[in-house]
Amino acid sequence: MDNGFARALARLIRDPLLFCQIASQVRLRAYQQAVSRAVIDSVIHRRGLSFVVLFPRQSGKNELQAQIETYLLTLLSQTDAEIVKVSPTWKPQCLNAMRRLQRILERNLITRTLWRKESGYIYKIGSARIFFLSGAPEANIVGATASTLLEVDEAQDVLPGKFDKDIAPMAASTNATRVFWGTAWTSNTLLARELRAAREAQQNDGRLRVFACTADDVRAEVPAYGAFVDEQIARLGRQHPMVKSQFFSEEIDAEGGLFPPARRALMRGGHLRLEQAVPGRIYAFLIDVAGEDEKASEDGSPLQNPGRDSTALTIVDVDITTTGDPLVKAPSYKVVDRKLWTGQKHSSLYQQLLSLVGCWRPYYLVIDATGVGAGLASFLEKALPGRVLPYVFNARTKSDLGWNFLAVVETGRFKDYQNKQGWDEQDLFWRQVENCQSEIIPGPDRRMRWGVPDSLRDPASGELLHDDLLLSAALVAVLDAQEWPLLGAPAIIPRADPLAEMDASGF
Repeated sequence: MDNGFARALARLIRDPLLFCQIASQVRLRAYQQAVSRAVIDSVIHRRGLSFVVLFPRQSGKNELQAQIETYLLTLLSQTDAEIVKVSPTWKPQCLNAMRRLQRILERNLITRTLWRKESGYIYKIGSARIFFLSGAPEANIVGATASTLLEVDEAQDVLPGKFDKDIAPMAASTNATRVFWGTAWTSNTLLARELRAAREAQQNDGRLRVFACTADDVRAEVPAYGAFVDEQIARLGRQHPMVKSQFFSEEIDAEGGLFPPARRALMRGGHLRLEQAVPGRIYAFLIDVAGEDEKASEDGSPLQNPGRDSTALTIVDVDITTTGDPLVKAPSYKVVDRKLWTGQKHSSLYQQLLSLVGCWRPYYLVIDATGVGAGLASFLEKALPGRVLPYVFNARTKSDLGWNFLAVVETGRFKDYQNKQGWDEQDLFWRQVENCQSEIIPGPDRRMRWGVPDSLRDPASGELLHDDLLLSAALVAVLDAQEWPLLGAPAIIPRADPLAEMDASGF
């Protein structure tokens, strides 16, 4: 090897930033460089520090990880260095992490012919290795050793108990550097716990251990990223939990009231309740279905279970002008009326709903098709082909609905009509909103449980308080994904015999 080339190569390997820029042909951003220097320094000098890195989504966290890993494998190739990288799941997260590293190894001018893969989850250069492992609760990963570096990617999604029992011991006897990568989430995650510990250690000795940047920090170096975040804010709202945590590194509450005063204020509109449709407007029905009472009858006899939940209908005026906004790209909604049926037989309910359809001529009907609601939804689909949108509730879909409804609320696109004394259904709706609780379940699914607690009683009536009116309103989020008539299209106007025309035209 030419002595000049050997010296240049040695200098390149001594400087991680130069190595990345020249060998990998990538120039790290300023906020990435700071992390790279600190982590590599701790590894080389065996400081055994624990770092926490919070980056916004899509800001280069995974690229930085792969560059650091490539550099360390090259630098330590003549040693028995072992790096362990843990991700919350094997598929897709571990597989994605391996693909990213392999892409960098193949692109790097120095490593492209040096790296090897073995056993399906180990990458090596010389004697140095990196092991990719799953941190899922069921994963059997006991026994691996991180002699040089232990990385936990998306640490907010790895359960603290799993880390303490199976992952932390990997670095216990080696004084290996530890890095917890991720985005902010709730205060009870592994990432949040390690963040508090790193900040305390940082305060005690002055050595930087916490690297947290926000979308604004990334925007300063990548203007296009700022435009991307602006679009997310327009779509979800700045105070939406996903925006706060994943783009601005702000922790959110793991549990508590889902609709605090500021959020409820966003939901209140200045318009009046309507008793009938206004020609030229577009309407939609949102129906949460309850079970029917076996003793319900047409003669007004007492209900067997008067405290049961009810079938709730929310009628919204759909303003499609906001679909033309290049950032929002979705309608806005005004609640104009709501109705509640308790213990009503579904055969009678079906006829009443069809009568209301004839009056309001909704463009879409979103209906809870879970369990007993499936039959009613099916009958409505036959009567109104192409207009009924069944929604089946389960843990996943209810969580999705909650997150999506928050996006509609936080962007100011859901407005309820003015309340007046004596409107019992409206008062009940707001009591359900105020008493709705939420809990974010640990793990990578970002799943949220939400609703009015089962045992909570209505302070106004003393009966159990349900969330039927609230769930009905939340179904408005389903409308965001639908196709709407083009602006300037002919208005939807009630006619003399709407049911007959719907049957004939397929409306």
